Amino acid sequence: MPPKTARFFSLACLSVTAALALSAPARSQSLSVPDEELQPEQSDLRPLTQDGSLLSMQGGQRLMNEASAAVNAQNYDLAVSKLQDARQVYNQLSNFYQQLAASFSGIDTRITERQREQALQAAQMRDQATYQLALVHRAQNRPELAVPLLVQIIRSQQPTRDLGQQAYRQLYELGFVDSPFPRDSGSTSSAPAPATSATPIQSVQPLN
Repeated sequence: MPPKTARFFSLACLSVTAALALSAPARSQSLSVPDEELQPEQSDLRPLTQDGSLLSMQGGQRLMNEASAAVNAQNYDLAVSKLQDARQVYNQLSNFYQQLAASFSGIDTRITERQREQALQAAQMRDQATYQLALVHRAQNRPELAVPLLVQIIRSQQPTRDLGQQAYRQLYELGFVDSPFPRDSGSTSSAPAPATSATPIQSVQPLN
């Protein structure tokens, strides 16, 4: 073999050897990647867990937020519609969770307690939506529509709870009841001054 050809052949062999040496660690590195890093992120894709679902706590909260925006725009008719829908969603959720709790009673305590907890949360949000709806009716100067809703809240919440007391105060301010509650300490005849107007929407935090 001529000297130039031999030298060229040697350089070519060195180049191939170097290329193989450089590519080997890369292949080894790619094989060492943990399997979990190659797995796609797992997410809950069940229909009622999605943001756009209606029959869920998130769906009811979305309706409450839309009602709040409607009140800020003084679109009370739209606010009434959204709050009525929210009440229906929360009421259905509460009833369904109660039925499930009753079905699993004596079978699985963990499921029973969880369903009761969710029923209570949905009922609380239902009463919040009912209270906001009553306030919107006050803003519309339609107290005859607000009174039945306020009475429903008191029956559900009891007069000793905050929301029950707020509902009763609304009845007092409307003139539907004569006795204030709770009474001021040290006096049985003093009454809180009636408010001149109602605030249709208060801040409602979603339950965790």
